[in-house]
Amino acid sequence: MRFESSPDRTVGVEWELQLLDPVSLDLADGIIPLMEFFPGSEFVKPEYIQSCVELTSCIASNSAEAVAHLQESLLATLQRCSELEMSLCGAGTHPFGRRLALITPLPRYQRMEESTGYRAHQQITFGTHVHVGMRSGDEAIRVMSRLTPALPAFVALSANSPFWRGHDTDHVAYRHQILAASPNYGLPPSFESWKDFEHFHDAAKRSGTIQSFKDIHWDIRPHPDFGTLELRIMDAASDLRTLYGLSAFARVVMISLAQSSDKEIGEVLPQELPHWVERQNRYRAVKDGLNADFIVDEDGNHRPLRDLVSDLIEFVAPVVVEYHELDGLDITGDLLNSAPGYSQQLDAYRASKSARSVVQFLQHSLADSIA
Repeated sequence: MRFESSPDRTVGVEWELQLLDPVSLDLADGIIPLMEFFPGSEFVKPEYIQSCVELTSCIASNSAEAVAHLQESLLATLQRCSELEMSLCGAGTHPFGRRLALITPLPRYQRMEESTGYRAHQQITFGTHVHVGMRSGDEAIRVMSRLTPALPAFVALSANSPFWRGHDTDHVAYRHQILAASPNYGLPPSFESWKDFEHFHDAAKRSGTIQSFKDIHWDIRPHPDFGTLELRIMDAASDLRTLYGLSAFARVVMISLAQSSDKEIGEVLPQELPHWVERQNRYRAVKDGLNADFIVDEDGNHRPLRDLVSDLIEFVAPVVVEYHELDGLDITGDLLNSAPGYSQQLDAYRASKSARSVVQFLQHSLADSIA
């Protein structure tokens, strides 16, 4: 399996948004009529469920360029949704929707539905994915391993799904609990090299576990066709500014991990943590977000997760200017020090005791973020 080299450290962003009925504010299964306006588009796409539209950026030289391109697609999509009497919002889950999902009738999605059964119609979630160019398959595997301990930081910064089917879940990123039922979801295994990953891929295909690498839904995965490492763990952002901050942070962290020595990385991130620690750290971020504690070693010593995010922001400083991500990383710092997405949703709910008001807030957040 050939890994297409991407030496320029390009970035691409995928943003899954919710299609809404403008009256009930529930999810609307509207992707089929919407796609009639975007036939064959590479930038506005259907996803697994019919209540989701995916906006995909161009292959960009930096995050500002990627998000500017996404804004153009967002404007066009909002216009077409209005013509179809639909609207849009961004969040990891819908605050009160209870209906089972309809699966988009494309061959791959229909195959997934057949193999998954009832669970396919329950996985109503929406994410932000960031691709960063890697220079080789071996580099992608090395960065994936180095990035794994930092995943709770990305969960916490992006956490934007505190509600599920009208309930306050007491989890800031409940989307992950829904997806946890999937056998190919979650923390990635550890590989020593691209050759080891290829062996896994071939064995998984031979066993019928997957049909292609696209059936791997880990928190991070290499994407050989694009020559990227894809970070998939983040909730869907509610607005363009947040999307910019998250994308910039993901890009410079991955670049820094690719270019730094083991010693430099070890000063900010614990490496080779036991699997139980990695799982516990991830869960703590899902549950408590930036207020979580982060376990730093096999003895159970821990520190505030918020401090880890701060350390990572400082760690990437040497590459931020070179890769034109200074403005984006300033936003990342603001996200750390202001009310995160999940907190804003909870505040909107507490102000009126209405899940509808949360959707209204999300609609306005998306529309108001357009420059």
